[in-house]
Amino acid sequence: VPACCSARYNLALLACFGFFLLYALRVNLSVALVDMVEPNSSLAKNTTSNVCPEHSSAINAPRNTTGQKYSWDADTQGWILGSFFYGYIITQIPGGYLASKIGGKLLLGFGIFGTSVFTLLTPLAANLGVGYLIAVRALEGLGEGVTFPAMHSMWSSWAPPLERSKLLSISYAGAQLGTVVSLPLSGLICYYMNWVYVFYIFGALGVLWWFFWMFLVSDTPETHRRISHAEREYILSSLKDQLSTQKSVPWRPMLESLPLWAIVVAHFSYNWTFYTLLTLLPTYMKEILRFDAQENGFLSALPYFGCWLCIILSGQIADYLREKQNFSTVCVRKCFTLIGMIGPAVFLVAAGFIGCNYALAVAFVTISTTLGGFCTSGYSINHLDIAPSYAGILLGITNSFATIPGMVGPVIAKNLTHNNTVGEWQMVFYIAASINLFGAIFFALFASGEVQDWAVSGYHLHRN
Repeated sequence: VPACCSARYNLALLACFGFFLLYALRVNLSVALVDMVEPNSSLAKNTTSNVCPEHSSAINAPRNTTGQKYSWDADTQGWILGSFFYGYIITQIPGGYLASKIGGKLLLGFGIFGTSVFTLLTPLAANLGVGYLIAVRALEGLGEGVTFPAMHSMWSSWAPPLERSKLLSISYAGAQLGTVVSLPLSGLICYYMNWVYVFYIFGALGVLWWFFWMFLVSDTPETHRRISHAEREYILSSLKDQLSTQKSVPWRPMLESLPLWAIVVAHFSYNWTFYTLLTLLPTYMKEILRFDAQENGFLSALPYFGCWLCIILSGQIADYLREKQNFSTVCVRKCFTLIGMIGPAVFLVAAGFIGCNYALAVAFVTISTTLGGFCTSGYSINHLDIAPSYAGILLGITNSFATIPGMVGPVIAKNLTHNNTVGEWQMVFYIAASINLFGAIFFALFASGEVQDWAVSGYHLHRN
């Protein structure tokens, strides 16, 4: 059944745009916040290291300064940026459960629609007070929390087993592309227009996407209005022995499943390194190397462009190895996870030993983030291999654990780097690399590529 213009690839592309907007809506505040805060309100005591010479800054061109400014200190800004994760972690497992009951289309559609509406309300909330802004960001997190489990739930009905890596990598690569585009674009909007337009433009695009999603997408191939008969039969026949018809969720055997915990450990470990790179390497460059990465929007977006490219290519390679070269699913998942976790760990440790070479720092963080893209075709879609019927719930469970590093990792790292010495920063990188290494080994030992007994109908009949 051809891929071109097919319903399943149309779903992947529309999902790609959805996750593009989702991440644009997530990261735009971190860029806009610089312009929202009065310059003198966030100055902390100067603890910049004197190991490296200071780089000369570029001469600033005239910029728009009409946006409202707020006197929020560093702690308040931390609460504003962190509030998203407190909403995000709450709806992971409920999102997966709801998707299995009512379908992923409505849940994903209204998750992004709700996030877009709250983004449009962000400037108003900021004017009303910091409490309102924190509440709006937490509500955005609630909306985004259901999206990944809902998408996994949809793919359990749409993705033929030998096309899973391709289809899921296309849809989830939109998240990296959203980061690539929105980081420099948000900076340009703030620079030449006004920070409020960052929220208005991306919020409006999210609402526009919602109309296309509701009109063009269906939960299953059976209910799709424009799918060809051949494609519908191809998808349904490829999945006929992999799905469960049971209405109840087998919670106990699910939570006792070692292959599920292999994914949990890998997801947690990968995110620890990912959030360390995302939140702390710019600080390392600024405080130790004394070069402001935010001065160049292209360089700050480069690692995510590499990751996006790697996700797309690795998805194609993974399915090629499984379909044409007869590699087992579990072999591909384990190999791609090992590359995607050990690679970033090595380059993260190397980042602590680069001296004052800023170009090498950018190269290392780009290679590290790029190699992490292999994990999308590794542990990241392994939920669909072991339990297609409950993939949304499984992702909700693993993503709940994987959100914790975003909440605690940067806090721990900040406590370890009070004096901003090179030795302190090397310790931060060692910890992140060690956690990544442990996650990779644990997944390689205990992961599975087969549908688990508890995830198919017959298991329940034998139990009863």
